[in-house]
Amino acid sequence: MTAFRKILIANRAEIAIRVIRTCQKLGIKTVAVYSEADRLSRHVRMADEAFCLGAGPSSESYLQANKIIQICKENDVDAIHPGYGFLSENAGFARKLADNNITLIGPSAEAMEVMGSKLASKEAVAKYNVPMVPGINEAVEDIDTAMRVAKEVGFPVLVKASAGGGGKGMRIVHEASELESQMKTAISEAESAFGDGAVFIERFVQNPRHIEIQVLGDNHGNIVHLFERECSIQRRHQKLVEEAPSVILTPELRAEMGAAAVNVAKACDYSGAGTVEFLVDKDFNFYFLEMNTRLQVEHPVTELITGLDLVEQQIRVAEGHELAFGQDDLSINGHSIELRVCAEDPFNDFLPNIGKITTYDVPTGDNIRVDDFVESGYEIPIYYDNMISKLIVWAPSRIEAIEKMKDAIRNYRVEGLATTLPFGDYVMNHPAFISGDFDTQFIKNHYSEQDIQAASEGEAAAAALLAAHLMQNNDVPVMPNGDRNSNWAVNRK
Repeated sequence: MTAFRKILIANRAEIAIRVIRTCQKLGIKTVAVYSEADRLSRHVRMADEAFCLGAGPSSESYLQANKIIQICKENDVDAIHPGYGFLSENAGFARKLADNNITLIGPSAEAMEVMGSKLASKEAVAKYNVPMVPGINEAVEDIDTAMRVAKEVGFPVLVKASAGGGGKGMRIVHEASELESQMKTAISEAESAFGDGAVFIERFVQNPRHIEIQVLGDNHGNIVHLFERECSIQRRHQKLVEEAPSVILTPELRAEMGAAAVNVAKACDYSGAGTVEFLVDKDFNFYFLEMNTRLQVEHPVTELITGLDLVEQQIRVAEGHELAFGQDDLSINGHSIELRVCAEDPFNDFLPNIGKITTYDVPTGDNIRVDDFVESGYEIPIYYDNMISKLIVWAPSRIEAIEKMKDAIRNYRVEGLATTLPFGDYVMNHPAFISGDFDTQFIKNHYSEQDIQAASEGEAAAAALLAAHLMQNNDVPVMPNGDRNSNWAVNRK
């Protein structure tokens, strides 16, 4: 087994800081890389060493695999943690690291390749009898075949790109007359976004829940699941609110989905932390969607209900250690919710909102965690994802977690640009979310800009009345004074 002395984080922003904190806890030195646009970023200041990769665009910086490898070789780096995005699921990068005797803290290139293709992943997991959405599990190139398959599975159908994700190369087809044009559009989008125009057809599961299972495997054949995350509240196929556990899973269904997720990991000899995503329909049938061969943005909610540091687990696995626990050793403790705080305007169709943060104050207190990288005066670069932080809470029960999240949002001040904080507050107060009766169509079915405006104005009026009452009665509220940097298991920063 290898004990890492120095790890390079091939990423930026909050995930780079997140990895650095665990490395500091483990006594491992860290190397940051950065673009010119990120030269003043916190992850650069926190690392033991830092090196500039190039200009702002990711193609000239964070995607420069050869530069990153050269930095590793010149500075005695043992391993690379890729975070998520950028090179994290790049099989070619994984192979280059192996060729240069640098350990990737992640799965093998072969596992990335199998699970990086929706068609290849379907073929692999079919051998393990993992439930899949009815359809054709091979590329469809002509309209006649497409029409035959569509009629067999029944409209509506989904035309879906084999490569990539994020909703690109994906088209819902409700009628036979739409199939040819929507298929051409999906192929064109897939070629443009991923350089691969392969598409397949499957039944469109209407109004599903999006539930994913965290898995963890070592290099000795041991694989466990760390329960589920509910990720159904999305805009443009991208998640905004995540929670663990899901309100709809019974212990029996949880065990069944967990076993299926472990089988998906076995299908590609998976090692490290990964996530298996499923759709769950109104009758509680679940279907394999895809596997993400990396750490997920929403991993903190799993950490809070299991007590595990997933980055530490990734590092231990990459060093060659066996998992220190089995499936029977794991249990769910309490409930956790995460809100992605993005620089976008929920009052204007969630349009990106780039600018300078003039005021930045985060909430503090027991079981409130903020994974972030910005500060007052920070200007959001135009080159990267617009998520500025993740607000995560934990409580003994779901209803208590919802109340804690509402309090945390009220005590989170971001001024200078619009964020998704008001949307998060709207979700926490909505009867459909509170009851657990929601699906991936939450925004379409329940959300409007007028509703959130009215809710915000109502809260502002209530706050003004409270302030007036406190001033009239000379009553000073007591504010929490938690230490953001203390006790990783409670106030994980």
